[in-house]
Amino acid sequence: MASTATMRFPTNSTVTAGTESFPRRNSISGFISSRSSSSHSKSIFLRRTFNYRSVNHNLNLRRRNSFSVVKCVSGKQKVKDNELQQQEATTSLSSFAPDATSIVSSIKYHAEFTPLFSPEKFEIPQAYIATAQTVRDALIINWNATYEYYEKLNVKQAYYLSMEFLQGRALLNAIGNLELTGPYAEALSQLGYKLENVAHQPDAALGNGGLGRLASCFLDSLATLNYPAWGYGLRYKYGLFKQRITKDGQEEVAEDWLEMGNPWEIIRNDVSYPIRFYGKVVSGSDGKKHWVGGEDIKAVAHDVPIPGYKTKSTVNLRLWSTKAASEDFDLSAFNSGRHTEASEALANAEKICYILYPGDESIEGKTLRLKQQYTLCSASLQDIIARFETRSGASLNWEEFPEKVAVQMNDTHPTLCIPELMRILIDIKGLSWKDAWNITQRTVAYTNHTVLPEALEKWSLDLMEKLLPRHVEIIELIDEELVRTIVAEYGTADSDLLEKKLKEMRILENVELPAEFADILVKSKESVDISSEVLQVSKDEGEEDGNGNDDEVEEAVAEKDGTEKSSIEDKIEELPEPVPEPPKLVRMANLSVVGGHVVNGVAEIHSEIVKDDVFNAFYKLWPEKFQNKTNGVTPRRWIRFCNPDLSKIITQWIGTEDWVLNTEKLAELRKFADNEDLQKQWREAKRNNKVKVAAFIKERTGYSVSPDAMYDIQVKRIHEYKRQLLNIFGIVYRYKKMKEMSAAERKESFVPRVCIFGGKAFATYVQAKRIVKFITDVGATVNHDPEIGDLLKVIFVPDYNVSVAEILIPASELSQHISTAGMEASGTSNMKFAMNGCLQIGTLDGANVEIREEVGEDNFFLFGAKAHEIAGLRKERAEGKFVPDPRFEEVKKFVRSGVFGPYNYDELIGSLEGNEGFGRADYFLVAKDFPSYLECQEEVDEAYRDQKKWTKMSILNTAGSSKFSSDRTIHEYAREIWNIEPVKLP
Repeated sequence: MASTATMRFPTNSTVTAGTESFPRRNSISGFISSRSSSSHSKSIFLRRTFNYRSVNHNLNLRRRNSFSVVKCVSGKQKVKDNELQQQEATTSLSSFAPDATSIVSSIKYHAEFTPLFSPEKFEIPQAYIATAQTVRDALIINWNATYEYYEKLNVKQAYYLSMEFLQGRALLNAIGNLELTGPYAEALSQLGYKLENVAHQPDAALGNGGLGRLASCFLDSLATLNYPAWGYGLRYKYGLFKQRITKDGQEEVAEDWLEMGNPWEIIRNDVSYPIRFYGKVVSGSDGKKHWVGGEDIKAVAHDVPIPGYKTKSTVNLRLWSTKAASEDFDLSAFNSGRHTEASEALANAEKICYILYPGDESIEGKTLRLKQQYTLCSASLQDIIARFETRSGASLNWEEFPEKVAVQMNDTHPTLCIPELMRILIDIKGLSWKDAWNITQRTVAYTNHTVLPEALEKWSLDLMEKLLPRHVEIIELIDEELVRTIVAEYGTADSDLLEKKLKEMRILENVELPAEFADILVKSKESVDISSEVLQVSKDEGEEDGNGNDDEVEEAVAEKDGTEKSSIEDKIEELPEPVPEPPKLVRMANLSVVGGHVVNGVAEIHSEIVKDDVFNAFYKLWPEKFQNKTNGVTPRRWIRFCNPDLSKIITQWIGTEDWVLNTEKLAELRKFADNEDLQKQWREAKRNNKVKVAAFIKERTGYSVSPDAMYDIQVKRIHEYKRQLLNIFGIVYRYKKMKEMSAAERKESFVPRVCIFGGKAFATYVQAKRIVKFITDVGATVNHDPEIGDLLKVIFVPDYNVSVAEILIPASELSQHISTAGMEASGTSNMKFAMNGCLQIGTLDGANVEIREEVGEDNFFLFGAKAHEIAGLRKERAEGKFVPDPRFEEVKKFVRSGVFGPYNYDELIGSLEGNEGFGRADYFLVAKDFPSYLECQEEVDEAYRDQKKWTKMSILNTAGSSKFSSDRTIHEYAREIWNIEPVKLP
């Protein structure tokens, strides 16, 4: 007998479906829309098919497991019945039968009892939420089992701190890792929906580019490889921004990914930590430092389970949101009509997690960014320390902290982990400076992601001193210890060398040396080459009124130099104005190097640049600290799930699906690269993906493109060093040459191409936004030119994100990775393209170098200057010796002719002209590499005309991509930096 639900529906007393009539029932589980094969759908009532007792038992079990985890994290009494609960969790997991019938029942249950929508409808958004909640049930069971097993063994755990986690959509990835794609597709089909349509929901707006996507790939690999690890980040309400393309170029609006709720997260309202800003530092009677006063907020945990592939191991991504205590709401001010003032404290707390990378041109923006970074570090470390204390129990020994905890800082954003861990250990836990510093250095490691000076973060010392006064004291002491180490290493005999090393290596920039070392760099002062003997006038010869010394000095100088006294006076009058005092800064990268036990680059060439240039002085001092960890991407999301057609072909020819976990097996494709049957299947899979992209482009942009053209793609963050400008200049040259030819000549000379761009320009990066505008203007002209037709199309895909990449990359045939050599740390999109059989045109930069080595030099289109040549080429430009190629000048003139519309591109083109000046002189060498780029593109056209050769090259790219799995990268981090071992659940 069905239970009576309390939900009400505005329906008639009976509903007719087909030839049957059903009595009215107040239950959403019976009110799920079923789409018939006819042109319209009807709502019918479905009977419940699940067993309430079983559901309630499982729910209660899940609640107990979840509660036990929260108790552990928050430091309560440790759970004693680990083995029993492990057995219960395993039993519960096995009861979640992976068949369509049980999944339908679970979806219907969540639609009724955990709804985020009104019960009148069951459309795609409702279906998505209910479906995601059923998947989350399985993930929570696995998550609890994983956590409790780690707790039981008290294993060493790695913690990955990152300002970004660019996850993408979760549903297909989660059910794929759980091996439930088929049952879920069938279940949703029974409910009248297609899985791919239900899964088509907003991406989690928690990142922007490669930094965040790398972090998410790492979490997938950590779970898949059974490593004990968690990720920590911030829960951004509005993300970076949603990009819209209009006639004026890029426009930014807030992301809306949380408007319908996030079914993947579990809010842990009882897991929160205090975060303090401002205030002051006082010394207590016990001799300890106390940080008091200021502004207090709370960081609240939101957990997102991350499943591994074909394993029960499920790691956690813990995201922090921020809020103020309810008592901080000024009720008196509100009732007096001062509403904004009343909620000011709440608003100040909540806005910390509003957006990723708020604009920092204002002091308010800088303050907000620094608050974000400190919130991530402080909340995460408090959580990590609470877990360590709980697991240690009565045998707590702080010396063992690095033996149980590894903290990885993903770039410099989490650098405040170093002084924050020191603060907690010294001020709260009572450790000595020596012990705290030893523990911190053994715990923390730093990944460098850039060689660009502007990306090596520096914070105003004044701002940090106001916001985090205790941390500045600690940083000053670390800097003092570093100065002591530098002086001990280099001595004081060569003051010029010592001064150079101190200037290069100190954490505090433009700050006086600590008092202990104030005199070591004092030199004799010289002015206009006057010797100290001439300047020293005896008191006996001086005038009583004090004027005589100046005259005598000037006469002495005139006598020495053979000049008149009057000319000396002129020189003195012509002295320049005093130079303003440079700002005092905290160099976060230097602090990361000093405070961590390992510094790693993310590609072989990048790691060499880090050692030879960026941190050369540190490398000479501590060579053992520096390592390389070439980036990788997860083959689950980036080929197995996003390119199922190609995945089936690979499995068929290799003879096993083990390549998804052991990508080394992809190399077996090499022996079949010339096989005509494989090549035919390969081309068919590629064309099917191109057809999907053509439909996607039509939907997003309104432009029609041919799936028979070459798909040439450059998708990445818009930045001058990534040189989207070089790409679009090459396209303009191609278009101009086409316009100069007859139709027959065009067809004979050019391979049809669809040139696709995607990526976001940072909201305040004006030049990058000009590039976006230029690309869209070129597209608007070319795409409407009837003479050109399908020979050339230029597409800018708006709001590029992970889900867009999952559509574009499987269809790609040529991808462009054309950054100025030596400026891209690694890149990861190049790895994704290679895995999917896409050929690449690029410079010897970042991971391009290793990709070319792995796939074979003949299967990579190389052009451009080399990294070691860049400095000399810039010097040549500054000296006025560079002569641009006539074709480059031709393109500039063509653009300025107005052929692409009335917009004034002088500022954009001006950055490529001149020999010196900020924003001038072609710093990224677009003009220098332009002729080489054009010639390389001619080689691309020639290769593409021979489809058999091109397909073989494509196969060899996939076969050579095995190195670039994030599984390989994570194994290296685990062995060589974190010292953690896989822990597989029983």
